[in-house]
Amino acid sequence: MPKLSEGAWETRRRHVMVSAWKCFSRQGFQATTMDEIIAETGMSSSSVYRYFASKDDLISSAAEESLTGTKGMLDELRQRRPVPGPRETLTAITKALQRQIDQPDYDLSKITVNAWAEALRQPQLHDRAYRFYRETHKSLVALARLWQSEGLVAPGSDPTSIADLFITLMPGMLVTRHLYRPATATRLAEGMLAFAAADSP
Repeated sequence: MPKLSEGAWETRRRHVMVSAWKCFSRQGFQATTMDEIIAETGMSSSSVYRYFASKDDLISSAAEESLTGTKGMLDELRQRRPVPGPRETLTAITKALQRQIDQPDYDLSKITVNAWAEALRQPQLHDRAYRFYRETHKSLVALARLWQSEGLVAPGSDPTSIADLFITLMPGMLVTRHLYRPATATRLAEGMLAFAAADSP
């Protein structure tokens, strides 16, 4: 078989990943078999295994896609000027979630929820998720410090506490969307303000 160019290799690898994500989005990780993924690709089993050695590798690729997208969104917010405030940041997070849902053939947000459960079973995936949330927390702390410097939050606010709030909200937005109803950025911001006011002396 002739050697593939780097571009062709990546295109085929991406095709295998997306085929797996379609199956995962429909059935979840545990109910999906490699045979179903191979059938979805329209490729031979030997061709598929050239790119991914196992279903666990494909699960990791799905988790990585979601995590990378979230990190990229937060990095972009930190670089934007004027810096987006807390309400705008909530809106950006909501839009990033919607982009995961709006893929034509799969819902990456469902895959993310499945990946959290897999992280409890797979130490390697758990470690990757931990590193991601650690770095995300650092990004949120840096963003909160920018809000302080711009007067968008109280000068005495604790940036770490603000980061704790946002990093806890993000998974909750996914869970409630699929198991209850979606929470809008406006409603979340109103709830946060009401809670803060109720706690004031």
